[in-house]
Amino acid sequence: MSLESFDGWLNNANLLLIGIVLFGAMCLAAAVGVLLKISRREAGKDAEGEGGQEGYVVSAVLGLLALLLGFTFSMATDRFDARRALVLEEANAVGTAYLRAQLLDEPHRQRTTDLLLRYTDTRIALAKAQPGSAEQRRLLAVNDAMLTDLWTATVAAFDSIKNIDFSSSYVDSINEVINIDQARKTARLARVPGEVFAALFIYLVTTAGVLGYVMKGGRGHLAAIFLLLLLVLSLMLILDINRPMGGIVTESQRPMEDLRKTLAAQPPAVFDRWRSTPGKP
Repeated sequence: MSLESFDGWLNNANLLLIGIVLFGAMCLAAAVGVLLKISRREAGKDAEGEGGQEGYVVSAVLGLLALLLGFTFSMATDRFDARRALVLEEANAVGTAYLRAQLLDEPHRQRTTDLLLRYTDTRIALAKAQPGSAEQRRLLAVNDAMLTDLWTATVAAFDSIKNIDFSSSYVDSINEVINIDQARKTARLARVPGEVFAALFIYLVTTAGVLGYVMKGGRGHLAAIFLLLLLVLSLMLILDINRPMGGIVTESQRPMEDLRKTLAAQPPAVFDRWRSTPGKP
């Protein structure tokens, strides 16, 4: 299996299947370690005091494994935090553009308001769509077309505001919405490199072999199996966080959902109530 195929398998295969395959490989490596230990014992090659040295080896191997797992977990969570922060940034950008759109003359005001409402709905749905599905591809096409429509509406509105200072801030707010759209797409493609997981898989299987060789007796083997299971669960958690779409641990869309509720409660008419009743505070 090539590294590219391995990376694709990690990103698309069922997490439970990955865990089972890895745990099976680790158990097999542990069994090889046990057989090697038995063969050395039968050959009379066990040296006195070897148990103490084996303990140091296990400590060193597990220590390095902990560092590698921690490093990989940190990389995955950094990417997760970046994706989560972009959700809030996008909600703020769309909210700002919506408020500034209320300062436009008609028909630009209503047109831009409607586009931003539909865009928000599309972004929420797109974030929850199943990766690789026909629905996701459809929503992505709608999303991109809507960005074109939004900028087209901005071009149309610009003629009515180009001679006032407000024009720059309004165009900047629409630009920010478009820029964050691309930033979120890019962030969802940023994952821990497959080379890191390949090295981690090799190290996990090697660690299992060392444990099989060192651990003695029924209790020792049971403890080794329990430790291997914990290691597999840790890796599955990292893999899940590393999946921007389709994983169990995904960035919350709460800021965008709260924004949608706010926009629904603030149609353009809300901002006209004092215009329609001049003289009232």
